[in-house]
Amino acid sequence: MPKVVPSLTSVAPLVSPTSPPNTPGAVPGSGDSVKATNTVSSPTMKMRLSHILHNATHPKNKGNGGELTWCFSQVKGAIEDDVADADIISCVEFNSDGDLLATGDKGGRVVIFQRDVASKNLVPSRAEYNVYSTFQSHEPEFDYLKSLEIEEKINKIRWLRQTNRNHFLLSTNDKTIKLWKVAERNKRPEGYNLKDEMGQFRSRSAITSLRVPVFQPMELMVEASPKRVFANAHTYHINSISVNSDLETYLSADDLRINLWNLEITDQSFNIVDIKPANMEELTEVITAAEFHPKECNMFVYSSSKGSIRLCDMREQALCDKHAKLFEEPEDPTNRSFFSEIISSISDVKFSHSGRYMITRDYLSVKVWDLNMENRPVETYQVHEYLRNKLCSLYENDCIFDKFECSWSGDDKHIMTGSYNNFFRMFERDNKRDCTFEACRDITKPRTQLKPRKVSSGGKRKKDEISVDCLDFNKKILHTAWHPLENIVAIAATNNLYVFSSKE
Repeated sequence: MPKVVPSLTSVAPLVSPTSPPNTPGAVPGSGDSVKATNTVSSPTMKMRLSHILHNATHPKNKGNGGELTWCFSQVKGAIEDDVADADIISCVEFNSDGDLLATGDKGGRVVIFQRDVASKNLVPSRAEYNVYSTFQSHEPEFDYLKSLEIEEKINKIRWLRQTNRNHFLLSTNDKTIKLWKVAERNKRPEGYNLKDEMGQFRSRSAITSLRVPVFQPMELMVEASPKRVFANAHTYHINSISVNSDLETYLSADDLRINLWNLEITDQSFNIVDIKPANMEELTEVITAAEFHPKECNMFVYSSSKGSIRLCDMREQALCDKHAKLFEEPEDPTNRSFFSEIISSISDVKFSHSGRYMITRDYLSVKVWDLNMENRPVETYQVHEYLRNKLCSLYENDCIFDKFECSWSGDDKHIMTGSYNNFFRMFERDNKRDCTFEACRDITKPRTQLKPRKVSSGGKRKKDEISVDCLDFNKKILHTAWHPLENIVAIAATNNLYVFSSKE
């Protein structure tokens, strides 16, 4: 919600010398008239005016405003030193009301957690999620024409907005997108005429009367069933899927193309972006992420490995080869190095809930872009600038190619993204404050407050700081999600899912 800055006229009635005693705007106990000079010079009135101005320019939004204090809620996943590759979490996503939280892993499984109603209704409320449903979304495949093995790893999960009692989500691996229906069953039919209680067919001669089948209550069962399979449309690996605000279409993006699908049609998609050159030797950039605008169904953005973001409008032409806007920041020549192009590659792009802004994540920073200003970001936040001097070693161990995601808070006032050593970063946009927290097993008691962590990049290290040389680059937080309505965050750290909530 935009800030409302009071005009002088809106404050004037409080100090007006002509306000009668019982009219709106008059100061109680001031008599028939109030002298403006005496009122303003009063310390009490000064304090009151200051308080009114502060509240008007800094509106409080319960659960999302001001500085946040984070607490541990719970952690899911086994405690193991040797983690199987199939158990590593590869994506995290809340549904539209935040009551369901889905994770996908490298083994092709989708696990859905449901928020515990009892903990939600506590005062203060707690963010506790229990396993709701688990199913195998994708299996490993082999493309015999290209002699290519297709991994079962879940690259993205996107929830569809709920329109009935059932839930629907899209999940994708490198090649195939599936639409899943998640439904509850707590009743079962009984009293069939042609079948007995064991489900076996009865002899027709044994049927002497007809019965009306009835539904009997049963233990709650959650079923996940595939409703659509969208395949054979991508030559390269799918990196993004995004559901449109019209609730009828969605896009899928790979390295060189973006396709538009109808949720009801599986055998046909429309190619809306194609950056593949006629000669592949002339290829200079690839698509890294894409997303639909949250409110305008005709607009979407996609980012590239060169650090640029293109906003496209599907009303202009069917094939969006020409973008409507290009967001790109000129490179600082003082920071130019061999690694400049690699670290400028954008790994994630997300629209704000309002649709006015978008955030992009490159290797070292998070940038906030105003859709009305293309030449530079309006805000830039350094995630781990202390790693700039270690890019050579990060290149050698391939960490420089890690793709970090980023998330908006529900009110668009805070931004979250991951780092190494199981650190995750929080940025407060209003006050430009930032904090670093760690997702670790040391804290096991719910509502335990997280202590900010600091990294020492050189010189004398303070007691509570950790040296940049001591960071564990095998522990990394690539996937994060922020509850759409509350200050609850989900953090994927290897095979563990951490849930943290703000202390209110």
